[in-house]
Amino acid sequence: MPHTFFAPDLSPAATTYTLPEDESKHAVRVLRLSAGDAVVLVNGQGGVFGAEVADANPKRCQLRVVGHEVLPRRPYGVHLAVAPTKNLDRMEWLVEKATEIGVDTITFLRCARSERRELKLERLEKIAVSALKQSGQAWLPRLVELTDYARFLPTAVPATTFIAHLEDGERTPLARVAAAADCCILIGPEGDFTPDEIAAAFARGIRPVTLGSSRLRTETAALAAVHTVHVARELALS
Repeated sequence: MPHTFFAPDLSPAATTYTLPEDESKHAVRVLRLSAGDAVVLVNGQGGVFGAEVADANPKRCQLRVVGHEVLPRRPYGVHLAVAPTKNLDRMEWLVEKATEIGVDTITFLRCARSERRELKLERLEKIAVSALKQSGQAWLPRLVELTDYARFLPTAVPATTFIAHLEDGERTPLARVAAAADCCILIGPEGDFTPDEIAAAFARGIRPVTLGSSRLRTETAALAAVHTVHVARELALS
């Protein structure tokens, strides 16, 4: 199977493409690609391009584009709004796996009980790109910088936004309500959302959901939510 490279600036009209130096070195020195070898390019915006190596230069590997297709987005959107954990490795794992499964947007929330108050997206974006290439996805998820919970709530669409929390009270299984055209799920920090944060969501018309009877870690709950939305939508569309 041809190796995949990320080409964010590649347009359907392009006939050639030059890999950046780091990718060129990887292609030529590590993967041992040579002239005529087939590769795949993805631009993260649905474009998938067939190409072949024209000049196997380890500093500027030139490719010849031989065909392309644009893969449509899913007929529904998945937006994950999650409070990042203190341990950044767990967020890196979440970004990788959510990208592989399929997510459109990940917004990182700064909540009252958040242990991580700052977050740099550069490494997370690189992990998303790597997962995109590995999984054969065509659309790169958008990662949104750390945003105060109170600032995020007014931007949420109540009819398609759900909050998963651990406080007592009636909650609907996410699988039952995730069949909307788009879906946004709020996942709190390791200490959960505060009662005030939950009340603020309710005041906006955001409904409470459950992901099951187990008490899940933040990153596990977030990934379970993404997967649940896909399963619910596939069943609704079948």
